Amino acid sequence: MEKCFYVYLMASGRNGTLYCGVTSNLARRIHEHRTGAVEGFTSRYAVRHLVWLEEFGDAPSAIQREKTIKAYPRQWKLNMIEERNPQWCDLFDDLNA
Repeated sequence: MEKCFYVYLMASGRNGTLYCGVTSNLARRIHEHRTGAVEGFTSRYAVRHLVWLEEFGDAPSAIQREKTIKAYPRQWKLNMIEERNPQWCDLFDDLNA
């Protein structure tokens, strides 16, 4: 089985504080953000909603995409979320369905 890597955006709410990350275990990582299991930016700013994600087949591609997204202006990230998730639904629930 091939390992997948994910680049994801989380938000504190619609148009709220954003966080971009990369992981190979999306469910575990999002759970950590949601529960505040790891101290840092997302726990400090209550960034708990998974609002966007992209899947990759290898770590270098995912890491490069994360760096690219982090370099983009905030409005570009908001537009990217709105394009795929106009209601800003928390996509975490869909992962466990």
